[in-house]
Amino acid sequence: MPEVCRFFGIVIRMYYNDHDPAHFHAEYGEHEALVEIETLAVLRGGLPR
Repeated sequence: MPEVCRFFGIVIRMYYNDHDPAHFHAEYGEHEALVEIETLAVLRGGLPR
């Protein structure tokens, strides 16, 4: 899976041709969240504050 960005320990990744809606994966340690690109709503998971 291609890594788009890495900052403050957060890794942003996107899969090619992944399921709708368009989203990215944000990983921080053992935490992961799927975030919708258009609204920035968290679709699944979460990250610590």
